[in-house]
Amino acid sequence: MASGAKRAPSLARRLFLLALAFAVVLLTITGFVLAAVNRSAVERGFDRRLGVYVKLLIADIAGAVDDSAIQVGANLGEPLFELPQSGWYWQITRVDQGRGDTRASRSLFDGRLPGLGPEVAPDGPTRSREGYVEGPNSQRLRAVERTIELGEDGEFVVAVAGDADDIETAVKQFNLALVAALLILAAGMIIAALLQVRVGLVPLGRLTGGLAAIRAGEKDHLEGDFPLEIAPLAREVNALIDTNREVVERARTHVGNLAHALKTPISVIQNEAAGRTDPLAAKVSEQVGIMRDQVTHHLERARAAARAQVATTVVDVAAVVEGLSRTMEKIHRDKDLSVSAEVPEGVAFRGERHDLEEMVGNLVDNACKWAASGVTVAVERELAPTLADRAFFTVTIDDDGPGLSAEEREEVGRRGKRLDETKPGTGLGLSIVSELAGLYGGKLTLDTAPAGGLRTVLRLPMV
Repeated sequence: MASGAKRAPSLARRLFLLALAFAVVLLTITGFVLAAVNRSAVERGFDRRLGVYVKLLIADIAGAVDDSAIQVGANLGEPLFELPQSGWYWQITRVDQGRGDTRASRSLFDGRLPGLGPEVAPDGPTRSREGYVEGPNSQRLRAVERTIELGEDGEFVVAVAGDADDIETAVKQFNLALVAALLILAAGMIIAALLQVRVGLVPLGRLTGGLAAIRAGEKDHLEGDFPLEIAPLAREVNALIDTNREVVERARTHVGNLAHALKTPISVIQNEAAGRTDPLAAKVSEQVGIMRDQVTHHLERARAAARAQVATTVVDVAAVVEGLSRTMEKIHRDKDLSVSAEVPEGVAFRGERHDLEEMVGNLVDNACKWAASGVTVAVERELAPTLADRAFFTVTIDDDGPGLSAEEREEVGRRGKRLDETKPGTGLGLSIVSELAGLYGGKLTLDTAPAGGLRTVLRLPMV
């Protein structure tokens, strides 16, 4: 793959990343919401517990008004209120008529619970509020505070506070369990997304495989049932193949008709001119030969165009190149040439064998005509930048002949142009190769070989 090739986006990767992003966002939001709901529920449960103690203290205060034998806070049933700085405290403060009498649990010693702030207590029979305060030794507490009025017996603020670490411990345990559950759920969603993408894109894989089989000449249509979303595409591809085949067949018919229509008149002119020896007859024979070459060239080009449009056959490049190399070495044995070929296994040309033989044969034959001692033929693969692009291979032919300058290389590419009239040929070889390669989507380029001769590089599509 070329270093500058841009990587094509993957549909499977895009769908997976979209599903992954959705799962991450959804699970993150769900985690925060559940954590917040759980904290609120734990705080409400803690407040209800504190509220029970507040109600018991209020009952003690109301009872002590009529019965001095009642001891406030004695019936709470919580030993932590008796342990010094246990984190569990209660406090009753009389606030009517500017009085500040305070009674508190033994756990407070001589300390005091701070109020919940300067906010006005809500209206209602209990006038209760909840919140966090800082207790003895900077301990964080959760407190419930209620204001009660007992008429002539006074107005009291009853506060009960508990260690906030109990809340944080419960919240932390829940959050750890929540994170573990969400991670398991995320793993399940990722696996589900992978399976969904893999299973969902199976029809596209079948479609790609079918197209590859058509390109390789193994099938002539897309076969099988496709999902509703892909079935129209498969039908259009099959219809396009049928239409293309009909066009090619009509083109072949027209080429054959034209060949037969021109063959007889040219033969008649050739025969008439051959029976005479005057200069006019010689000139007519010369021009008829040129006409025959041109007609042959264009008819062959039309046939090649028709074959290239179908391009369903597969040709083993190694067999063709090695066979041509041996043949050319025998044809030019009077020059004692060495024609070597290096072809990797598995390189296949998507086209007609005759066309490949004509292109490579023309180039190798031309190299042998000009080479001094040897010709080398090397075949190399070109990897496609992406799976959606066509793959190509190159046939590089080097000779050690005189070579061509840049101007000569440009000039020799013109149809019918020959730089040396002493060499056999019509001057159509390179033009035919270039045009035929173009019909297959390839190209022919000329350069200087390392040995100083001519280098021709033929680039053609590969299966």
